[in-house]
Amino acid sequence: HAFIHIPPEATARYAEGPVDWTYTQADAAVAALAGAYRAAGFVAGHRVALAMDNRADFFLHVLALNGLGASVVPLNAEMAAAELGYILKHSDAAAAVCLADHVGKVEAARDAVGLALPVCAVGAAVATPARAPAAALTDDAPAREAALLYTSGTTGSPKGCILSNAYFLAAGGLYVSLGGYCAFRPGVERLITPLPVTHMNALACSFMAMMMVGGCVIQLDRFHPSSWWRSVRESRATCLHYLGVMPAMLLGAPESPEDDMSGQIRFGFGAGVDPRHHVRFEDRFGFPLVEAWAMTETGGAAWITANVEPRHRGQRCFGKAPAGLAWRIVDEAGADAPVGTPGELLVRRAEGDPRAGFFTAYYKDPEATATAWEGGWFHTGDVVKVDDAGSFYFVDRLKNVVRRSGENIAAVEVESILMQHPAVAACAVVPVPDEIRGEEVFACVVVRPDHAADAATARAIFDAAMEKLVYFKAPGYIAFVETLPQTASQKLARGAIKKLALDRLEARDMIDLCALKKRPKTPGAGH
Repeated sequence: HAFIHIPPEATARYAEGPVDWTYTQADAAVAALAGAYRAAGFVAGHRVALAMDNRADFFLHVLALNGLGASVVPLNAEMAAAELGYILKHSDAAAAVCLADHVGKVEAARDAVGLALPVCAVGAAVATPARAPAAALTDDAPAREAALLYTSGTTGSPKGCILSNAYFLAAGGLYVSLGGYCAFRPGVERLITPLPVTHMNALACSFMAMMMVGGCVIQLDRFHPSSWWRSVRESRATCLHYLGVMPAMLLGAPESPEDDMSGQIRFGFGAGVDPRHHVRFEDRFGFPLVEAWAMTETGGAAWITANVEPRHRGQRCFGKAPAGLAWRIVDEAGADAPVGTPGELLVRRAEGDPRAGFFTAYYKDPEATATAWEGGWFHTGDVVKVDDAGSFYFVDRLKNVVRRSGENIAAVEVESILMQHPAVAACAVVPVPDEIRGEEVFACVVVRPDHAADAATARAIFDAAMEKLVYFKAPGYIAFVETLPQTASQKLARGAIKKLALDRLEARDMIDLCALKKRPKTPGAGH
């Protein structure tokens, strides 16, 4: 059976035509890679950072290292050097293996934080690990660490989520057992996804599900709106993964007689489709967009999906709780909210270990782990409501996070970078609506007396942020304000600041920098 297919539009920089692996071919390649890692001295508990973009190599290296009991640390090579350096150092990785294009950048990030870490190119000899195993060792294979995924935290620096083998098995197992619109046919399904392999969705959902049913992962390098439907047709995809930004962009294209994909695509699976687009998209393209809710921390242990009717299209509904999931919706005082009243969603397993299938912990941050599990429930930070029939609806987020094109951006992380600029006396970052990307980063800035509150200063602040942050985290809008609203305890009044940002956006009383937020060109890029 086909295992991995990379369409030609995603391979233009490094291959003549598509890249294909069968399960048999992949098995042999994984065995060879595992042998090379073993010969170099890698053993159970070692961590290896991988900067391989959305290529087949990434999945093969993940499986090879997992076979040794080692763990992977996926790296987004588009990150700024400071961001990469933080992850390399914090993760205690023993080596980094990268595409040749990324070696120089990863080496510079390593050097900037003073690490003695070998950085190897894919296909080259694997270097000896730079340190002893860092991951906790256990004879319990399901509990063994398989990956350390970094996710935006609300306190500034990204948090490293320890994910076990049991986590990945629970995620894949839950997905393939959903049924309804998401019924998988063993040996038949071909799932196309443009989502980054550095995220839980591509690594723990689509990849694990296809392995469990003998299906094929069709992995794009990223989302290309102009060629998306051609990729879907030519790859013979039967289902697809999406983010809310994708339906919005696809609906913006001129209508075509070929729009109806009901004869090929059985379902789309994702989250965050704009309520205004949900019904229009399904009516135009002929297949359901199945909305779901989960987090890196929850994996398949707390995963809610609108895979059966009623799906309440266009109402931000993400389905009903599956069997085995215990949940509460609580108000600010921690009391259970009445049916229909929004509150924070708390989750855990209903029986046995309440944390079974969840992330193991935040690496080197027991306090954050304990806070997340306060009272024996995992606090999601998401505000939801539930109706009389048990259907869940997304309302808002409690956390100071901007959700832009599927990327979680911690407001505090961006604020900490902006505060380093000599013109900034104080600042606050909040999300504002974006027609295409869901949300955009909006920064309210108080400038120092010796700097002008003008477009030139805004551009200077933006340029400085782009040097230290991956492009999508930089502020799309900067509004200069005299003061920032505060609470009685002298903390930022996030609600008031968000309203201020919305008012400024509506009045166009800000500097619009969105057009400058562009993905950096990769060396040797052909398109």
